[in-house]
Amino acid sequence: MKRTGLLAILLALTIALPSAHAATEADYKAAYAAAEAAAKEAASLRHQWTTTVSTLAAAKKAAEGGDFDRAFAAAKEAEALAKASIFQANSEKEAWKAMEIR
Repeated sequence: MKRTGLLAILLALTIALPSAHAATEADYKAAYAAAEAAAKEAASLRHQWTTTVSTLAAAKKAAEGGDFDRAFAAAKEAEALAKASIFQANSEKEAWKAMEIR
């Protein structure tokens, strides 16, 4: 339970802290690629959150509109969501054993 709380705090900080400079298209592309890779890993674990998919779509839409600050922020949020879903999938691989009736 403590790990989940820590993960939630880290996710909130990642989303809440703005970047120090205006994001460029290159910043967005790098962030989107990292988010997409993490999302693919979560999907391969069959544990991809729907919010990750919608946040990636929002990032792409913002970039298409030329708003790279918003696109970069959404891509970073999508990456954090994907990593959180990976963490949850790995945690649940072992957690079910504690709930097994013996």
